[in-house]
Parts: sequence; structure tokens; C-alpha cells
Amino acid sequence: MRLSYCTNVHPAEDLDGVIRQLREYAGPVRRRAGLDVLGVGLWLPAGLAGRLADSDTDLALLREVLSEQGLQIHTLNAFPYGGFHNEVVKTDVYIPTWAQRERLQYTLECAHVLAALLPDGVPGSISTLPLAWRTPWGRENDEAAVRAFAILSDGLRTLKEYTGKTVRIAVEPEPGCVLDTVSDVTAWLAAGVPRGIDPEYIGLCVDTCHLAVSFADPAAAVRGIGTAGLRVVKVQASAALHVSAPSGNSARRALEAFAEPRYLHQVRELEPGGTVLMADDLPQALGELPGRGPWRIHFHMPLHLVPEHPLETTADVLQAAVAEVSTLPYAEDVHLDIETYTWSVLPGNHTDLVEGISGEIAWAQSHLLAHARSWPALPQT
Repeated sequence: MRLSYCTNVHPAEDLDGVIRQLREYAGPVRRRAGLDVLGVGLWLPAGLAGRLADSDTDLALLREVLSEQGLQIHTLNAFPYGGFHNEVVKTDVYIPTWAQRERLQYTLECAHVLAALLPDGVPGSISTLPLAWRTPWGRENDEAAVRAFAILSDGLRTLKEYTGKTVRIAVEPEPGCVLDTVSDVTAWLAAGVPRGIDPEYIGLCVDTCHLAVSFADPAAAVRGIGTAGLRVVKVQASAALHVSAPSGNSARRALEAFAEPRYLHQVRELEPGGTVLMADDLPQALGELPGRGPWRIHFHMPLHLVPEHPLETTADVLQAAVAEVSTLPYAEDVHLDIETYTWSVLPGNHTDLVEGISGEIAWAQSHLLAHARSWPALPQT
């Protein structure tokens, strides 16, 4: 698997901003991590994706900066459409939905950009949202989404014919969405295959924070994808917040510090009998969930960070999922993208971003990819 870090941690909405983040953060991260080449999972807001898709000059400039900084692009994050660092994001991150034509257009534009940036011989991946937030959503929306993914499949096949580059879309389940879990996405895509969704080009993004929050068995979830005739396209290396005894005073005080206003932090509680209770955000959970069993919170924690007791992270779920993915016959084509976008809202005093991201990369190399300290440079096209 090729390792990268996702640039949605940086608030850039235009080309100048992306170039600045590559020079001020990604390049220094590569040097701090001691790598000859660093992969970056680029986040392109919709306006910038459209601009790059229409401009060979802008693409050439971006390629030049990537080469200058020793960076490579194998994967894009096309989940947030824009405004990912607004003062309040919450459920706006799921708009437009896959029932709206803007989502399809944006994703196809990202695919064209990625094909132009990919090194020769390397497939590309693009992660996207699990259709929409669960409400409002009905049969008509679902039918529109199936049609959109069938059109997308055709577009990716055509892209391969004209460019020789394989770009795959990775649908990313998230708690609270129409497709909440890995099994939800697996079932939905499998049902759509007879209706034009091509499993060669459309598969799954296993976000291991979201996976952990669902309390699913990571190895079984990965195996179920293959059983359904689908593929893991991308793994977003992420860890959720975990607390074993959330009803205690110390746990509640610790959790309150994570109840920040920008992003949605869905919570799941595993009751002693195995029932999973849900809350759509951490403040709601603190006020409504009984706390009889452990909580997992959708708050992307830095991979190498060990929080103070009674808080923990689900780094073990990440390790188990990656171990299972590494056994797949196409594992070398799966992209492993570190996605800790929450540094700006993380409570407490933490290290600077370059040091923090390079620390996550070092952790991933030693705990997930111990055999691969770095990978050889490939020519930019």
C-alpha cells in the first residue's frame, strides 16, 4: 500500500492556497519524516477541481510544485465539496448529495485532474461521501444516486481509454449517513452492479475511525467486501476517540473538551447486551446516552497520540483493518491515506503541524507498514 497524508487538514480553497500548503507543510513534512518521496492525498474544493480540469497551464504549475517538493499524488479526497474549514461545517459536508448533478460533475472533474497528476503505472483513487446524510432521503434520491454512479462508471472507463490511467472511486461509509457502515455500502454497491455500477471502478473507502465507531469487527468487514465481489480502493488511516466508562465524572469532563462547534462528532454506545445506541453529535450524547457501555466518538485522533486516561483511541482497529487489507491480492493498489483533519480543533496544546503530521507518518510506517520505510520515486507525467 502507498502511504500518504490527506491535505484536507489545511484550509486552502484556491490554487495559490494549495501551492502554499504544499510548500509550507507537505514539503517540510517529507523532509522531517526523512523520505525521498511523500504521497499527499490532495483535497480539491469543487471550484478548484473545475479550474484544474479546464486548464493545462494550471495543471502544469501544480505538477511543477509537486516535483519541486518531492511529492506525489495517488489519491484525492472528494468528500467535502467546499468550505471544509468554515466556522461551522457539521452536516453541510454532505451537500451536494449523490442525488444532485453537482456531485457527479465534481467527482468527474476530480477524476480528470487525478489522471493528469498520476505517475505512470499507478492507479488512482478518489474518496466520496456515502450518498448523503440519512435525512431527507427517499426512493427517488436513491434511484438518482444509482444512475449517477452508473454514469460515473462510464466516465471512468472512457477516461481509461483516452489517458491509459485507472481512476477508481471509493465510497466512504460514515455514521449517520444513508450508508452508515461498511456493510451498508457493500450491500448498496452490490445491488447496483446489475444496474450499471462497475465494480472495477467503484469500490469502498474504509475509514478506520468510522469503522471503529460502528463497533464492527474490522477483519470481518474487510472480508465482506470481497465476498460481495467488490474491492477496497482506499483506506483512510484514522483513529476514533474511545472511552470505556463514559458515565464517570472524569470521563465526562474529558469528553466535554472535544465537543467543539465546527465538525460533527457522532457517538455510538455499545450496551452490555450488544445493542448499539446512537447520537448524532457529542453534546447530544453527553445529554442523552445512558453511558452503560463504552462510547466511540467520531473525532479523528492523531495516530501517534496517546490521550490521558480515561480516554483512549481505536488505533488497534486501524491496525487490524490494515492487516486484513494487506492480505488482499491487489493490496499494492490500495492507498493508505492518513486523514487527521482535526488538528485545528483538538483540545490542549499540541506540537506544530509539520511535526505532528510527520509523527503520524512515522507511526504509520512502524505500526502499519513496518517493512516499507519509504518507496522509490516514480516519474511525474
